[in-house]
Amino acid sequence: MTTSINHFINGEETAGSGTETQPVYNPATGQVTGDLQLASTEDLNAAVAAARTAADTWADVSIAKRSAVLFKFRELLAANTAELAQIVTSEHGKVLSDAAGEIGRGLEVVEFACGISQSLKGDFSDQVATGIDVHSFRQPVGVVAGITPFNFPVMVPMWMAPVAIAAGNAFILKPSERDPSASLFMARLWKEAGLPDGVFNVVHGGKDAVDGLLTHPDVDAISFVGSTPIAKYVHETATAHGKRVQALGGAKNHAVVMPDADMDVAADHLTAAAFGSAGQRCMAISVAVAVGEAGDLVVDKLVQRAKDVKVSDGTDPSADMGPVITPASKSRVQKIVGEAESDGAAILVDGRDLVVEDHEEGFFVGPTLIDQVKTEMSAYEEEIFGPVLVVVRVDSLEEAIHLVNANPYGNGTAIFTSSGYSARTFTRRIQVGMVGVNVPLPVPVAWHSFGGWKDSLFGDHHIYGPDGIRFYTRAKAVTTRWPEVSEASGASFAFPSSEKH
Repeated sequence: MTTSINHFINGEETAGSGTETQPVYNPATGQVTGDLQLASTEDLNAAVAAARTAADTWADVSIAKRSAVLFKFRELLAANTAELAQIVTSEHGKVLSDAAGEIGRGLEVVEFACGISQSLKGDFSDQVATGIDVHSFRQPVGVVAGITPFNFPVMVPMWMAPVAIAAGNAFILKPSERDPSASLFMARLWKEAGLPDGVFNVVHGGKDAVDGLLTHPDVDAISFVGSTPIAKYVHETATAHGKRVQALGGAKNHAVVMPDADMDVAADHLTAAAFGSAGQRCMAISVAVAVGEAGDLVVDKLVQRAKDVKVSDGTDPSADMGPVITPASKSRVQKIVGEAESDGAAILVDGRDLVVEDHEEGFFVGPTLIDQVKTEMSAYEEEIFGPVLVVVRVDSLEEAIHLVNANPYGNGTAIFTSSGYSARTFTRRIQVGMVGVNVPLPVPVAWHSFGGWKDSLFGDHHIYGPDGIRFYTRAKAVTTRWPEVSEASGASFAFPSSEKH
């Protein structure tokens, strides 16, 4: 039985006026579970109008009252983690523990947003000239639209909405069409938390909905997470229409393994970082760069660990990894692995033909480990977004750094070593936005900011943390004078200078 998945506009769920729908699948079974309503132009305009009206009043609500809503939302999100994780697993396929983990990381950003009063404090300069003071403060930008990917249907929206809303903006979420139900669940929690109608809206759709948000005159800012080609398109289109934009793109994350690393630690973490969530993470490690003697040592350990990963329905408590999101994703992974094999790479663990018992129609690909990969192979060049770890062998740390820096992406990277010198050299010279030392997924905590370099980010601001505050607000400086009534009012035509006053 399928359910109808609606929009959430101005505090109410609605099917809208659109006539197009799209099926939503359970990737573990291959069965259709939902019928997604796609927005018409009228639906999109209604959401923007609701947000525009709400933004004007929400911005005037005191920070204390806004924070109270955030605290209540945080409480509700924590209390409903298990149910929300079930929703994520049913539409994304990731295992329940992984789904609960992404909700936990989202909660960190909500908690950061609860304390936004500290981050919104301005500066004050007394007596910059005789009788003149200057102070600064930050105000919300207005209506913000968030366009989010399928791989983190809770965490990525939580990277955006709590900070934007706490700062006084109204928010429109356009989630992925592949796993949209989590967004509606969160919309209900926002309403239960006391958020006024229109401050948080959800609109479903494809490219038409995205283009509508990028070009709508009443949308002031765009937050985007997705592939690099779309991130570039979003940035170019929205900035051409006068909007503030942060667009996070794709990744090809490398982990350098030095000969002095603890090989068991490196292999354990590389296995989890490559195959967790079926590799469908923008921070997944997809390339192991083995330096010198580390090659054979770490590869031998990776082979056994890859074979030990249990792949099953995400609701199976013993499962380590679930399916990929769609049949097209599965076919693409199989194609790229086949190309690597044809190009001479060594397929050490092959997950292309995995079949999970009682889930024969599911979109499963098993963990795949490929050695002897060259940089001109598609398995290295492309962001596979599947459970595939490729091994590139180099002779030195210098060569490893050059390899990583030559890649067009600059999202995340890591080094496994017991040498402080090697770690420091790597972290200083690597041209990547987020770096881990013996940490495979260096996702910054909520009071820092998340974002890469090069083709992994378009725009000046990273997401959440201090950069999130700056992105969702505008700075204003005010120069003030309160002269005595009897003071002469003669004004100088010369350019004002504090030295003359």
